[in-house]
Amino acid sequence: MSSGLLEGAQPDNNEVAREQSLPAALPVQSWAPLGGRARGALHDLAGAMAPITLTEVMSAAALQTRVDKKFLLSPEQMVELVSRLGASYRVLEIDQKRIFGYESVYFDTPDLAQFRAHRQGRRRRYKARTRLYVDSNECMFEAKLKSNRGETVKYRWPHSVDDRGIMTRDAHSFLAGLLEANYAVETPILEPVLQTDYSRCTFVDPVHQERLTCDIDLVCKNQQFSIDGPDMIIVETKSATGRGTADQALLKMGVRPLSMSKYCLGIAMLNPELAANKWSRLLTRHFGWQRASALTGQM
Repeated sequence: MSSGLLEGAQPDNNEVAREQSLPAALPVQSWAPLGGRARGALHDLAGAMAPITLTEVMSAAALQTRVDKKFLLSPEQMVELVSRLGASYRVLEIDQKRIFGYESVYFDTPDLAQFRAHRQGRRRRYKARTRLYVDSNECMFEAKLKSNRGETVKYRWPHSVDDRGIMTRDAHSFLAGLLEANYAVETPILEPVLQTDYSRCTFVDPVHQERLTCDIDLVCKNQQFSIDGPDMIIVETKSATGRGTADQALLKMGVRPLSMSKYCLGIAMLNPELAANKWSRLLTRHFGWQRASALTGQM
């Protein structure tokens, strides 16, 4: 599992990657105890569904180019959603496990240019991260770019587990090629700014090529702080059109998609001096967030 330490790197003369050891994250606030109601509900739902292998998922519903929609559900809403899914939905199972640990380290500029680009809704924006699949001890460098049609396109490159908090030379070159080809821009100096740990269960419809990821036990960390998310399920629907079975079921339930990402939520929670704009209501209602100015006024 995560050590809570982030290591960073940036271009420096002839070196693309330079390691920087950062202090361990300090736990300061918790909104959801690990093993809460959300985990219990997801565990029961996953256990009742027929399994699908990773090979089958990659063959039938890899969805590297897709329309993503995000939702935040209570355990009760999650139970209702699964009851509305079609019979072709199955649950990803690997080595007899159905809920898996993830660790992601996100890279941004020192002034958080990509956070600001997401906050302002710019079309030419991206996320760069390493992702550790905790249970299999495998790691990838991933870049997610927005296409001209608003689709999310994810690109992946093998990455060493030992370097999962580092922008290595290969990762930098890989990202530089993508940004030049897609946006005609150079890659800026990037450093690790956020680590997220969480558990994920994935429901898959191989017939209609849809996926539903369900994340629980979210923990966001930087060099100084560690904050837990609420006892809820972060649901992301992934389909070619954005009108899949899960999307239609959530619409009938009266649940609307949210403009959110774990990266943007984590940066906002850990940096309360930053304006959160379109996420402020969500953060205040479910994550106990307050702007630094509001906190100062209470002192």
